[in-house]
Amino acid sequence: MTEPDVQRRRSLQAAARDHLWMHFARHAPYQDGAEVPMIVRGAGPYVYDDRGRRYLDGLSGLFTVQAGHGREELAQAAAKQAAELAFFPLWSYAHPKAVELAERLAGLAPDGLRRVFFTSGGGEAVESAWKLAKHYFKLTGRPGKHKVISRAVAYHGTPHGALTLTGLPGLKAPYEPLVPSGFRVPNTNLYRAPEHRDDPEAFGRWAADRIEEAIEFEGADTVAAVFLEPVQNAGGCFPPPPGYFERVREICDRHDVLLVSDEVICAFGRLGTMFGAQRYGYRPDIVTFAKGVTSGYSPLGGMLVADRLFEPFRHGTAMFAHGYTFGGHPVSAAVALANLDLLEREDLLGHVRRNEAAFRATLDRLRDLPIVGDVRGAGYFYGIELVKDRATRETFDEEECERLLRGHLDKALYEAGLYCRADDRGDPVVQLAPPLVCDRSHFTEIEQILRSVLTDAWNRL
Repeated sequence: MTEPDVQRRRSLQAAARDHLWMHFARHAPYQDGAEVPMIVRGAGPYVYDDRGRRYLDGLSGLFTVQAGHGREELAQAAAKQAAELAFFPLWSYAHPKAVELAERLAGLAPDGLRRVFFTSGGGEAVESAWKLAKHYFKLTGRPGKHKVISRAVAYHGTPHGALTLTGLPGLKAPYEPLVPSGFRVPNTNLYRAPEHRDDPEAFGRWAADRIEEAIEFEGADTVAAVFLEPVQNAGGCFPPPPGYFERVREICDRHDVLLVSDEVICAFGRLGTMFGAQRYGYRPDIVTFAKGVTSGYSPLGGMLVADRLFEPFRHGTAMFAHGYTFGGHPVSAAVALANLDLLEREDLLGHVRRNEAAFRATLDRLRDLPIVGDVRGAGYFYGIELVKDRATRETFDEEECERLLRGHLDKALYEAGLYCRADDRGDPVVQLAPPLVCDRSHFTEIEQILRSVLTDAWNRL
């Protein structure tokens, strides 16, 4: 590095310590003089820090950069649109890119979802879906239907409504009281379901039936919606058991409850299909999306809505009194259209399907490590659950998690050249969701780094 580069780096580090409030971050180490990790550029599946070190982006930024880093056509799409129309809101007006994107998404969505409401991101999309569910039932003569059901350990966002849906008590406690009317049911973690471990279909029926049990306990005339991710993220990638979503759909139909597929992470190729509901063959009433719609090159989110939910707003003076300044932003919409072109032209969804088995097989090699209890997921979306005793599936206590994850793994993986997430929002896991451009050489690189770091972590324990 040249002397000006060194000075610039020192200046940025000082400014970061003094002024930047990072998200979901402990700041004490930086106040004590530790360096703030500073990512300065990206290319393909790799990112580079301010010292020039390279890291494999094993989390696609944050389950977001589907097309990989440094795609100039996406940056050019943003620049071209900004020069033509940098901003205009969708509040009673339209602009061409939002219209074009809405039509494009409606054509790609699960059957019957033809209306698109744009937001700036995923938490806003979840918030919008809950508000729409309540408003729809009020307009159709069922004003008591306002409660929502979601799963234990699930993460649905940080706004107050979305946080109510989130099933992580530790994240919720500092902000309580939250919005009332949110209720939790079991998730689909087969690894932690000893009674059904050898019969995934029976486990799927059991887990789905807990949703019906909750609806009936609260009263079907009070429940508006069930929010489920196709593959649950928090806790470390819980795929649905066979028949699970089919039964959930039957339950929702029987009790006139909306099924919301929260696809902020699972859409746009992450599971090898455009939307996760398409991979698992179910019909949602609302799909929430964000992240991968632009590959993260510009902020955008939204919800795809069934025609019947829009019907009460189609006539007379009815209005969905809800919106966001930057929802459907012209620049973001232009980037999304270019991103969809790229996904289709390079057949990245097909690339995921063709390489999914190889990715899983490569990660499965880690099962010979005593610290690895389970490897699970789908597409390019996996969780590796860590255990203290593989035979009994005993997990780590709170103090051990603190030492293992935050005290060692996060830093060790990064220093070894892999950016991913060591997470204990449920049982301790390492989460992986690399860019969709990754191939078998990248899978091998991920496995080798994980093997070395996890072996060292076990020896330390």
